[in-house]
Amino acid sequence: MNVFVLTGAGISAESGLGTFRDPGGLWRRFDPMRLATPEAFAEAPEEVHAFYNLRRQGVRAAVPNAAHAALARLEAGLTARGGRLFLCTQNVDDLHERAGARAVIHMHGELMRARCTACGAGRPWADDLAVDTACPACGRRGGMRPDVVWFGEVPLHLDAIAEALDDSDLFVAIGTSGAVYPAAGFVARARAAGIPTHEINLAPSDTAGLFMKATYGPATQAVPDFVDGLLREVGGEISGEISGWTP
Repeated sequence: MNVFVLTGAGISAESGLGTFRDPGGLWRRFDPMRLATPEAFAEAPEEVHAFYNLRRQGVRAAVPNAAHAALARLEAGLTARGGRLFLCTQNVDDLHERAGARAVIHMHGELMRARCTACGAGRPWADDLAVDTACPACGRRGGMRPDVVWFGEVPLHLDAIAEALDDSDLFVAIGTSGAVYPAAGFVARARAAGIPTHEINLAPSDTAGLFMKATYGPATQAVPDFVDGLLREVGGEISGEISGWTP
């Protein structure tokens, strides 16, 4: 069985990392056009670095929660049964990896990486960035930036994501707002292909009406329960059909 899981900020909220569009979220407190665009970086790099240094500090201090751990367990369980988990995240934190997930696709990049705008070299980066930070590859100063996807930039790995989604037996969205495209369109693509869909969220997302099943509640409770149930069902899978699912 191949399962495609899309995660958003809601899965990391109980680890202390803020969401974006909810009341009190990052984009309610900060203007994304001043902090999360290539133009903002060109015009005010010090301000952009200060914002992302603060976020990087928050990621370093955060600890993976039970939802992250459950997905790592799902990955291992599906692999042991000859299946696959394609774990695609909109999050730029590394909590999935620190919880034990071995293959994570970061479609919006990774905050714990930096990239040089001059030579294009990217590398793991846990420390603060500044305008005078030199690129370890080319030596240029002033061009190091967080290796994340800003507004106006194209998300990463879209071809691999589309291929994996089309090859999935189940699509699950966890902790997503359903407001950010192209990720918000994945559920429609899955439905068009006849793939069962399940939303796990604190509250209905903007695309909740497209999901065949929904579970609402804290991720640290809902995701482990979902994983336990799915692994039990996969153990009893017959002729490629998942018990209880009717596309």
